[in-house]
Formats: sequence, C-alpha cells, structure tokens
Amino acid sequence: MPLPQTKSAWLMLAISSGACAAFNGVFAKLTTTTLTASWSSSIALAFGLAASNKFVEYTIRGLFFGMNLLFNAIMWGLFTRALTLASSTVRVSIINTSANFIVTAVLSFIIFSESLPGLWWLGAAMLVAGSVIIGMREETEKQSVVATTGEAPLLDRDGAANAEGFRDDDDDGRDDDRVELSSVKNTENDSSDEDGVLK
Repeated sequence: MPLPQTKSAWLMLAISSGACAAFNGVFAKLTTTTLTASWSSSIALAFGLAASNKFVEYTIRGLFFGMNLLFNAIMWGLFTRALTLASSTVRVSIINTSANFIVTAVLSFIIFSESLPGLWWLGAAMLVAGSVIIGMREETEKQSVVATTGEAPLLDRDGAANAEGFRDDDDDGRDDDRVELSSVKNTENDSSDEDGVLK
C-alpha cells in the first residue's frame, strides 16, 4: 500500500516543518528578548557567579541563535522533502502554515505567557482559508484540463494555459523554408540546381 504511506509521509513532514518554523521564531525572539537576560541571571547565580555576568548571558543568547539557525535548516529540509512527496504544493503550504500558527500560539503562551487576541486567530484563520480556496481552485483547474485533453496544459510566457498548444514565434505557417548558400557552386554540372539551394 504505497499510496497511503506516501500521503501520511508528506503530511507528517509538512506538519513537522511548520512546527520547526514556529520553534525557529521562538529561538529568534529568545536571542534578543529581555526574558533571556533574566534566565541567564538565574543560571549565573546557580553556578555561584554574579547575576550580571555577561559571559553567561552572551553564551545563552549565542546558543539560542544557533538553535534558530538549526531549526531553520531543518524546517527547509522537511518542507522540501514534503514538496517532493506530495501531489500538490499548495496542500503542503496549507498544512505547513496551519501547523506554524498553532504551534506558535502554544509556544507563545507557554514560554512568553502571551495570550493571543481573537483578532490574531481571525487573521490566521483567514490566511489558512485563503490557502485552502487557492488549493481547491488549482486542483479543479488541473482536473478539468486532464479530463478534456488527457494531458497537462502548456503554459505561455505569462504562465497562463495555452489551449492552442505550443507554437514557435518564428513559425509563419510556411513549410517550404529553405536555406540558401550563396557560396555554394555547382562545379560538376551534374545538377540543374545552379543557385546552390539547400532543400
């Protein structure tokens, strides 16, 4: 049963990439926030050092910055892998964005004691709903094209589907184009083609 396994695989990868994106934002905020200074003071006192020890504070901020880069790299790796397994890139983006919003809200409440207002949830819901609508439109257009032609449409320079197929701009409908070589001479006189026309 490879199809269910592939579907569950890209789904888990998309959710994981969204969670990593949320952790990426948390560690980026911890790199600069004053909350890190209070944590570093507590850690310094636990080791018998002064509460205002800058070495401990900078070390912790550097650690958070490194975790920020690490989770950013993991997020892109998981997201790219999900795109290769899924049949639709829009679906992966929807799952990734939804997981990112939810995990961000939970982490903000746990770590920073932030309670997100209803307007934030409304905006997040509208973004997810817009992504779903775009994804449904993409799938509908793809299915209609495949149902009528049996193949994916060719795109023109503007990215729009070209129902007439591909046609070269230099093609003016003439099939008898010839290349004339003025330097070609008929030296053997065994042909009536004396103007050196290459057909």
